[in-house]
Amino acid sequence: MNTPKKLSSSHKLSSTQQTQLSKLEKRLRRHVGQAIAEYNMIEDGDKIMVCLSGGKDSYAMLTILMLLKESAPIHFDIIAVNLDQKQPGFPEHILPSYLDTLGIEYHIVEENTYAIVKDKIPEGKTTCSLCSRLRRAVLYKAAKNLGATKIALGHHRDDMIETLMLNMFYGGKMKAMPAKLVSDNGEHVVIRPLAFCKEAELIQYAELKQFPIIPCNLCDSQPNLQRQNIKRMLQEWHEQYPGRIESMFTAMRNVVPSHLCDNNLFDFKTINSTSGIINGGDTAFDQPIIAEIKAGMANDINKNSSQSSNTQLNELNVIEIK
Repeated sequence: MNTPKKLSSSHKLSSTQQTQLSKLEKRLRRHVGQAIAEYNMIEDGDKIMVCLSGGKDSYAMLTILMLLKESAPIHFDIIAVNLDQKQPGFPEHILPSYLDTLGIEYHIVEENTYAIVKDKIPEGKTTCSLCSRLRRAVLYKAAKNLGATKIALGHHRDDMIETLMLNMFYGGKMKAMPAKLVSDNGEHVVIRPLAFCKEAELIQYAELKQFPIIPCNLCDSQPNLQRQNIKRMLQEWHEQYPGRIESMFTAMRNVVPSHLCDNNLFDFKTINSTSGIINGGDTAFDQPIIAEIKAGMANDINKNSSQSSNTQLNELNVIEIK
């Protein structure tokens, strides 16, 4: 699990770090603002319940939303809510002490979901699914009691991509985390303001802001979770092929149902010879692939065999003729 480095509370940022923090904060504000605008996440008069776990992502989300609230052309309220799941050794004082310094309304909801999870899930088995369901139920109830119009969760871009891959590999579905949805019980609107934010930048932001991070002992005791395997795979891709993760997220926002295989999303049955070319037809995927092949072959050209390699490229050009 990627977590920020722990900094001393007395640590002061250097001028270079201050500059880094300022630039990073502006970038995160821009990403969050873009997500809010694109999906109409926050409207005038909204009461946003910000779910605060004590992790880097929810701290960042709360901080950025508070900054945006100061300059937003609309009015909305923020209520920070933390669920104390009664995990052994949980430092109950950290979040209240931190939130007191912010001067915002907050509520600590106490519910012993830890005991339920430990009772129902055998030792060594994944607890995340049950823990998540129990946590959602408690938070939905809290949102109703507080009169919140929106529930803000701290999932970021990388979480959304990982969920897509998990569902593809293990669930047989092309499904990820939406930036905005209606809750399981149909009573609440859930938003993810960090949808366009990179985890690496959130880690750096948490380090520079010196957030009092509280680890999740339930999750950290399970290093072999499938999500962690997916995270490692994506990190390796990012290192080997810079830009691939960005391209994957762009693809999630540019879905072409006519070039997938779901009859519920596109009416394939009625296509016939008079339907005309739909979204580029056969050529919709050809050009990028051919360009990639060409680039790969060009990189492999050896000085001693340039003539042979050029012949291959010329032959490839013939394939492109329609």
